[in-house]
Amino acid sequence: MNTRNEIDFGTPPSDSQQQVTLEIDGVDVTVPAGTSLMRAAVQAGVNVPKLCATDSLKSFGSCRLCLVEIEGRRGYPASCTTPAETGMKVRTQSDKLADLRRGVMELYISDHPLDCLTCPTNGNCELQDMAGVVGLREVRYGYDGANHRAEAKDESNPYFTYDPSKCIVCNRCVRACEETQGTFALTISGRGFDARVTAGQGDSFMDSDCVSCGACVQACPTATLAETSIIRMGQPEHSTVTTCAYCGVGCAFKAEMKGNEVVRMVPYKNGQANEGHSCVKGRFAWGYATHKDRILNPMIRAKITDPWREVSWEEAIGYAASEFKRIQAGHGRESIGGIVSSRCTNEEGYLVQKLVRAAFGNNNVDTCARVCHSPTGYGLKQTLGESAGTQTFRSVEKADVILVMGANPTDGHPVFASRMKKRLRAGARLIVIDPRRIDLVESPHVRADFHLQLRPGTNVAVVTSLAHVIVTEGLMNEAFIAERCEDRAFQQWRDFVSLPENSPEAMAEITGIPAGQLRGAARLYATGGNAAIYYGLGVTEHAQGSTTVMGIANLAMCTGNIGREGVGVNPLRGQNNVQGSCDIGSFPHELPGYRHVSDSTTRGLFESAWNVEISPEPGLRIPNMFEAALSGSFKGLYCQGEDIVQSDPNTQHVAAALSAMECIVVQDIFLNETAKYAHVFLPGSSFLEKDGTFTNAERRISRVRKVMPPKARYADWEATVLLSNALGYPMEYKHPSEIMDEIARLTPTFSGVSYQRLEELGSIQWPCNDAAPEGTPTMHIDAFVRGKGKFIITRYVPTNERVNRKFPLILTTGRILSQYNVGAQTRRTENVMWHDEDRLEIHPHDAEERGIKDGDWVGVQSRAGETVLRAIVSERMQPGVVYTTFHFPESGANVITTDNSDWATNCPEYKVTAVQVTPVAQPSEWQRQYRDFHDQQMQLLQAASAEAGSA
Repeated sequence: MNTRNEIDFGTPPSDSQQQVTLEIDGVDVTVPAGTSLMRAAVQAGVNVPKLCATDSLKSFGSCRLCLVEIEGRRGYPASCTTPAETGMKVRTQSDKLADLRRGVMELYISDHPLDCLTCPTNGNCELQDMAGVVGLREVRYGYDGANHRAEAKDESNPYFTYDPSKCIVCNRCVRACEETQGTFALTISGRGFDARVTAGQGDSFMDSDCVSCGACVQACPTATLAETSIIRMGQPEHSTVTTCAYCGVGCAFKAEMKGNEVVRMVPYKNGQANEGHSCVKGRFAWGYATHKDRILNPMIRAKITDPWREVSWEEAIGYAASEFKRIQAGHGRESIGGIVSSRCTNEEGYLVQKLVRAAFGNNNVDTCARVCHSPTGYGLKQTLGESAGTQTFRSVEKADVILVMGANPTDGHPVFASRMKKRLRAGARLIVIDPRRIDLVESPHVRADFHLQLRPGTNVAVVTSLAHVIVTEGLMNEAFIAERCEDRAFQQWRDFVSLPENSPEAMAEITGIPAGQLRGAARLYATGGNAAIYYGLGVTEHAQGSTTVMGIANLAMCTGNIGREGVGVNPLRGQNNVQGSCDIGSFPHELPGYRHVSDSTTRGLFESAWNVEISPEPGLRIPNMFEAALSGSFKGLYCQGEDIVQSDPNTQHVAAALSAMECIVVQDIFLNETAKYAHVFLPGSSFLEKDGTFTNAERRISRVRKVMPPKARYADWEATVLLSNALGYPMEYKHPSEIMDEIARLTPTFSGVSYQRLEELGSIQWPCNDAAPEGTPTMHIDAFVRGKGKFIITRYVPTNERVNRKFPLILTTGRILSQYNVGAQTRRTENVMWHDEDRLEIHPHDAEERGIKDGDWVGVQSRAGETVLRAIVSERMQPGVVYTTFHFPESGANVITTDNSDWATNCPEYKVTAVQVTPVAQPSEWQRQYRDFHDQQMQLLQAASAEAGSA
């Protein structure tokens, strides 16, 4: 099955509407001006032989296979680089062209090794295909690759190999690295027969700047770059299109299979979020789905100090249901609750919140979006009227100014980052607001015009100062404001931001940003053309996260940068289904579609459909559940696909709350940190084992398709159905499509969504209803969802978390490219070769002051706790600020984060923790306790396996 070169067209047509008509092999064809002859030929039903051309890259014209004849012109131009013109008469086939193509192919083959039968791309090689197409049957020049047989393979990368003996120097990999990925890690060195692809300055792939996105492997027409999985397993036999289960970009992939085994994941060219691109996680880090650590049988135990006991699904479900009933009988209806995961599908999340409201009889349901983007939902709802981003990812291609705040797209959302960098290389201007010097500040061919390196915790001060400049210098779009926004709220906001106390000069001492830089950035955003804002957890995970989101919306409204392509307010969602988990009603105060539980009309709609009475009172948020557990009133929890012990702040506080509960049911694919406190473990299913949908950061609903049977018998949604039935509330779904149909019936923004429509359209961006039957790529075009946009005053309030003599540094946290979230998936792949532990980045000045050298072990102490990490001395940091990731449980990053949270949503303030850093020689006390507890739990798990084995 040839997936390398599905449909190639050479140079794509321009946006020009002018048409040209020409003749190709006697057939008249009309195409847009600027279309290449190769693409025009395809439209005429003719495929011209090629090697260097591919539809994902700009035409290059190096292989000389796609030569054509043009009547009245001398020579044989390359069809991929020759634009069509009116009146042209083109021949793609003639005896002379056939001789030329065979001669070119003969030269390629003469320098190629004689190992076609053992080549890993056998049956999927464009070089072999084109040799057949041009009719090459013999080679006069040696045909043994003698020039390069001595060149060693580069097998440094765990996911693909580089064999220079097979390279035909078509340049496709180099161009893919530049045009598609934007890393510029590859080049061509040498000339003539000595020309070869080189990573970096003659480095191995692992030692170069290569980010293992796979674009070069996908572009390679031979076995020069080949996946190790193909070398090991051979060519796949069938494929299924599905959606990646990592970040909020929502890339589409073809899972290529042999039977029920995945051979490789190939980015799908028609994927509307990624358009054929990928990153190292989605492309290669899928092996966790079949990792030996997976738990495949249900387990129960009475106490967390007891050995686990493997049981049947029937016994596990029955035990969980009886325990929940017992707890509610003794402690009341409100004594249990559930947590929805953003890693699960929309359908699974919908069922969990329905289970809590209908079977548990309360609203004690929350989602891990609480700890990442809940301020986005609140802030955008208040200002614009809808709790989601406003644009498509493709919209960035029409942006003239890009403002990135509190996000690191090259690490957290790399496929979108590549699209953004392409636009920046084309001339867009860039503003970065981040306490750390992220890659976008300065990388190959991309440099920020302004890097506003603020002090952590001062986001509101920065946003309000930007607004001050725009207002006081008369840079507002007053016509837009007058037509689209509430006048009284605007007047109040304008008066507030105009105050001298909000000027860049007055705020400089707070933010640490020179006033001149901030004024320059404000002017660029307001006057530079289409301006788009992209933000991440560095905005939301603060005590004033919701305030900053509203401040961002204020900036977009006051400059008129909303309601068309190239502009907007764009939250970069962290996990694959953060947007979806919010949409389907997983917050304790909202039913699906962001409708408050106190609204009797909405509640009546669901009560009628579900045949139950729904409480009008909001339930407990996750932090409230912990407090209630410690006070003795909250005793039971159903946690599907979420690891709150590792991901939530103040780990010791979370662990204490879980220890106080009587029945915790964890459903996951691995025995995660939360499961160590569980009494019932239900084995979960990976995204490869289920049907459903994910909703990405651009509101795009995409299908998740099952490519293998669930390894533990049931998909997650089926387990929820079993539990609900055991509790006495019947659920009778036969397929996730029926769950989506119910969501659509009860949720106006989803009323036009169905699996049939998703098959027809590929994906759908909500709202999708009678007014927008094919979805809504751009929000708020003619009016805001709330009617008039509402400006909201954003007063800077310093966080309670302050530095002092004891804790003089500020710790902030984030992610790294190769690892994902709590690392449960990526730690069980070869991605650990890039990042095998969480480290602490510290500025050279702070390191020298403390006697810390690169690689030293350091203790990191906060008001909440202490842990030990290895230090990286780095100029990326500013003095006074340190940084770490949270991908490894033993690092204890969240042992030191505090309970401070956003005033509106309780989103934790991960980004601001006052700490002290000192050299140490041994692990922290918490790490010793963690190791002991971990070892104990592993022994209890092994006991279950041993018992099951003997049985």
